Amino acid sequence: MTDTKSLPWTRRRLLQSIPAAVAPAILSGQARRAIAAVSANPALPEKPLPPFSKFVDVSHSAGLTQPMYYGRPDRVDYIVESVGGGCAFFDYDNDGWMDIFILGGRRIENTPADASNRLYKNNRDGTFTDVTEKAGLRDCGWASGVCIGDYDNDGFEDIFVTYYGQNKLYRNNGDGTFTDVTEKAGLLNPKTRFGTGCTFVDYNRDGLLDLFVANYVEFDFATAPTASLEVPGCNFEGVAIYCGPAGMGAPQHFLYRNNGDGTFTDVSKESGISTMLGSYGLTAVSFDADEDGWPDILLAGDETPALLMINNHDGTFREEGLMRGVAVSGDGRMLGGMGIGVGDYDLDGHLDVVITHFQMQIAGLYHCLGKGEFEDVSIQSGLGSDRRFVQWGACILDLDNDGHPDIFMTAGNVTPELERVTAKFPWRCPKMLFRNLGNGTFAELGDEAGPAIASRYVSRGCAFGDFDNDGDLDIVIMNYNDPPTLLRNDSPSGNHWIKVRLEGVKSNRSAIGGRVTLTYNGKTQVQEVMSQSSHLSSNDPRLHFGLGQVKTVDIEVRWPMGRTESFKAVAANQLVTIREGKGIVPGRPFQKAAAEKRA
Repeated sequence: MTDTKSLPWTRRRLLQSIPAAVAPAILSGQARRAIAAVSANPALPEKPLPPFSKFVDVSHSAGLTQPMYYGRPDRVDYIVESVGGGCAFFDYDNDGWMDIFILGGRRIENTPADASNRLYKNNRDGTFTDVTEKAGLRDCGWASGVCIGDYDNDGFEDIFVTYYGQNKLYRNNGDGTFTDVTEKAGLLNPKTRFGTGCTFVDYNRDGLLDLFVANYVEFDFATAPTASLEVPGCNFEGVAIYCGPAGMGAPQHFLYRNNGDGTFTDVSKESGISTMLGSYGLTAVSFDADEDGWPDILLAGDETPALLMINNHDGTFREEGLMRGVAVSGDGRMLGGMGIGVGDYDLDGHLDVVITHFQMQIAGLYHCLGKGEFEDVSIQSGLGSDRRFVQWGACILDLDNDGHPDIFMTAGNVTPELERVTAKFPWRCPKMLFRNLGNGTFAELGDEAGPAIASRYVSRGCAFGDFDNDGDLDIVIMNYNDPPTLLRNDSPSGNHWIKVRLEGVKSNRSAIGGRVTLTYNGKTQVQEVMSQSSHLSSNDPRLHFGLGQVKTVDIEVRWPMGRTESFKAVAANQLVTIREGKGIVPGRPFQKAAAEKRA
């Protein structure tokens, strides 16, 4: 047993000994030095920048016209109405084209006849067809989060959806239809829960996808308090609004082990997950945070610390968010964590994290120093230009293929009551796009990236993927009580790119947890295959890397079960399919949309 008296008082050991609530007193100096050292808006370089991508709203022409109901459009009475839903890019029919799945809700007092989650099949010409009914996915409830993964390793991606009420597992039948197997799989809840974040993750590296499910708050319509200036947690900036999450119970989160026969076993207690209490959980992301080859889990916490659950390699987890620097802000404040984006923004081979936050709070950018140690660089990086908006979905991905991953965020307020009192907090909000300047800082873009960026919606989750197979990343957004937004990316010509799609053999078929590292010209880029990120959403699983002027790269793959494979001098501007143990193989078709209209 280690004699702790003999250990030096490092920052890590100090933080291990204190609760997050007192962290501000310890950490505030760090933030003061950062604020004094840099401006919240780093100046653009004097030299003109190359053109950036233009985003075009093609929602209507693409056929995404069905509004996604979520509570009342003119007021929000309960916290259930405020969270909204996520969305997903995934190829449900294995034809090589990204389809779209959008989550929706209902009204408090009734269920509109056309309310449902929506599955849109990609027609390969820039348009989509609503196949929800045909696919067996029509369902109306308070849907929150979606995660995608092939839990039964049959070669077809399955869907898990969280709800306020009963979460659901949909098995992909491989013929364009899905079957609700929630009860059969052992995932039926014994009581009502407010499910939010979820992620498929092979936490024990046995080649089977397990399932982590987060919960938000303890809530019951029958006993829920209502807006009040007198009740703490039921008002904001002097305006009475819906209550929560402050003052509500923080429920348990769950981990389910895949038994390999289509069923799951609740291992929350034996894994230690059930002891990680006190967090209002939202988006859940699984990736190897500490770079030891085993998947960890990061959970955004609303008004509570983010949880970083480190894998102990023996079926258990330990929580180390505070001591590793991602639980709170650099000055120790607990923030309203909503969404999570993961990517290597500074090309150092480590996965960094952006966490979106509530209004009057800047998004948190956490730079990874290696081995799961993070530092808050939000202010230095230039993300503090506007704090009026509630941020939700997010990414760290290269949107203009210049080789430097950018940051994109959706926004939308939680209640229209605030706007009626002060224009400072608008109900409908623009998107937030930050261009990577290649020097550790970002510049916010507006109309220069297309008028669609400034268009205003009450947005929630968003997903990133190449729906038209033209070599750049498009964006689909879930909008509260509006049809979804589909932003087509018209990226600058001349920049190169490469996509990598992994197929597990011994590892899980979806290769979730697989890490791809590119090296070229002394630079490194790294990404992992993830089941959920952004805000309660799931991205195109084909990992996309912008390369700028680079035409060939070296690729290293670390598979979820630990095997590594390397490939030299792989040509850019293509989708590369790599099968575990087989190398680069012919993959699904990859070609541009046949007759896509360019606005």
